[in-house]
Amino acid sequence: MQHRPSDVAGHLSLQKALRRKGEENCKAISFELGRLRRPSPFSLVDRNNLKNQLKLSKASLFSVFDDHWCVKKGTLHLCRALQDKRSVFSTWASRVCSRNQFETSKILYFCSKGTLFREKLFSLSVLRGLCTDSRKRDSNFSQKNTQAVVKGQAAFVDYLHGTRGLQFTDAEHISKNSPIFLGRLLKKVENEEDVERALMRYFRYHPIYEFEPFFESVGLKPSEYNQLLPRDLMFLSDDEMLLENYHVLCNYGIARGKIGKIYKEAAEVFKYDFGLLSSKLQAYEALGLSKTSVIKLVASSPQLLVKEVDRMMFVKVLEQLESMGIQRDWIGGILSEKNTYNWGRTLMLLHFLHHLGLSSQEVAIFIRKQPNVISDGSGKTVFLLIGLLVKMGGREKEVIAMFTQFPSVQIGSYIKNVLRGLQFLIDIEMDHSDIQNLICTHMDIFGMCKLKRPNSIITTLNVGKKRLCKIIKNDPHELKKYAFGLKVTPLPNSGDDERSLMEKKKFLLRLGFVENSKEMNKALKVFRGKGDELQNRYDFLVKAGFDANDVSNMIKMAPQILNQKIDVLQRKLDFLLNNLGYPLSTLVAFPSCMSYTVGRVKLRFLMYDWLKDRARVNPGLALSSVLACSDKLFMKRFVNCDPKGPEVWENFKKALSSG
Repeated sequence: MQHRPSDVAGHLSLQKALRRKGEENCKAISFELGRLRRPSPFSLVDRNNLKNQLKLSKASLFSVFDDHWCVKKGTLHLCRALQDKRSVFSTWASRVCSRNQFETSKILYFCSKGTLFREKLFSLSVLRGLCTDSRKRDSNFSQKNTQAVVKGQAAFVDYLHGTRGLQFTDAEHISKNSPIFLGRLLKKVENEEDVERALMRYFRYHPIYEFEPFFESVGLKPSEYNQLLPRDLMFLSDDEMLLENYHVLCNYGIARGKIGKIYKEAAEVFKYDFGLLSSKLQAYEALGLSKTSVIKLVASSPQLLVKEVDRMMFVKVLEQLESMGIQRDWIGGILSEKNTYNWGRTLMLLHFLHHLGLSSQEVAIFIRKQPNVISDGSGKTVFLLIGLLVKMGGREKEVIAMFTQFPSVQIGSYIKNVLRGLQFLIDIEMDHSDIQNLICTHMDIFGMCKLKRPNSIITTLNVGKKRLCKIIKNDPHELKKYAFGLKVTPLPNSGDDERSLMEKKKFLLRLGFVENSKEMNKALKVFRGKGDELQNRYDFLVKAGFDANDVSNMIKMAPQILNQKIDVLQRKLDFLLNNLGYPLSTLVAFPSCMSYTVGRVKLRFLMYDWLKDRARVNPGLALSSVLACSDKLFMKRFVNCDPKGPEVWENFKKALSSG
């Protein structure tokens, strides 16, 4: 079996050292080496990499100095550099395993303030005690390298507790609840083999700014605590009152992860002198609140600890509730540490309900049934609901009825359902006056039902919007059938479609269409209006100056022109006849021109007139030649026929869009 160069060099060097020493020293060293015999750690390392990395000569073996220990002149010395004045008790041992090999490894144990850590140090041949790997590690340790995170947390705890002197519970919480800061630390040693040992070395020469991981561990994000970081302090121990009040809150029972919100909203709390914060917490207990209620109250409303006005508002809220027969500690059961409360607005809500005409008993029933009016937005949702009812035309009578007959639905869901129902009525194009009347008189129906989308209801019922509006106006309770979770049954055919189809056929027959001909079938497929609407639009075209026979021919060629309302037809005719100067005969020959939007016609004729002025196009082109071609063909035939055409075209488009 071949010997590694480092093993042979080490073996020969030790033999020379032992010969130079006296018999007594030789026996002591041999005994120590034999007693601590253990297997080689090189079995854990890739031997191929070691051949390239571990090339130490015989002369340099005993001149290698490590941060933890050194070998010099035949004796082994432990060299542990401590960063703090508090020395760490350290012991070391080494074993030599000889199976035709000489391998050295060590296990370093060190105890710091009752906490035992184990650090495994590989052979003498690894310089400076750091093993590097040629493979690139993932830079995001905190997410992808669990083992590195655990070792990093252990090193961080040792630094904060053993070196900086923080309480172990504080150090442990900070190390385990500051992943962003720990990730930045681990990134500095991402290429090291032993992450824990590398971080210990880093801490020795790079003391950290302790307020960043502290604020992160109490629940604040970097974007939140950047403005809160002290500029003239570096270590947590430098701010004695911060740690003192932090411990008061922790010992009282407030979760460490919730303390960040308290610091963010009431930083003055952490400047209180000894005993002041404890007395404030006890004062809230004296109001009749349990300790659990005080914890929720302080975590959700930190300003109560620093602002006397807020404290007075909260006390008045308790007094109002007590006057209505609600115990003071009841409020602790509805508070949530995740929410923030405005006790001034809550007090305003209670006064408003009394001034509205509700008795104390009615207000108490409403609050007990709907505790979310206080716990969710501090009454904001109630005021929003009242404002909506007033805008819909509701009066004091309707407002009182809403509170006295409030259904067993959470008020947050109630107002969402009302707003959804309001949008439902708007989407089906119900008249504004009918919408206001329905909301004011049947708000409870809208609040209790989460309505499906109008398109879904219309498709399932097989009705139009007008018929659906008529159904709802005749019986608003039909809305309950359109709620989520209920099966909607299609309505029987009312016969409106058949009557409308007969009217359209009669209209076309009067114009000279042959029954069941291709022309009639084409027109029936295109028409979207009722028979009487088609007749009114036909009469308008005749009154505009067209001959009745010409209008009939125009409808045969382009029946879609009658799908437009009369005011739209009026606007298009005015532009084509007066602005562009085309005669009626041109429209008779090309009736499809009335199907295009006014914007399309304006844009194309602006470009066409510009090209005529530059003698780029034939000035006598027919209306269909300019309008009927596709956009791509128009660009090819007209816009690109002049070098400046594309630029002018874009300018015209911008001018029309802005105008």
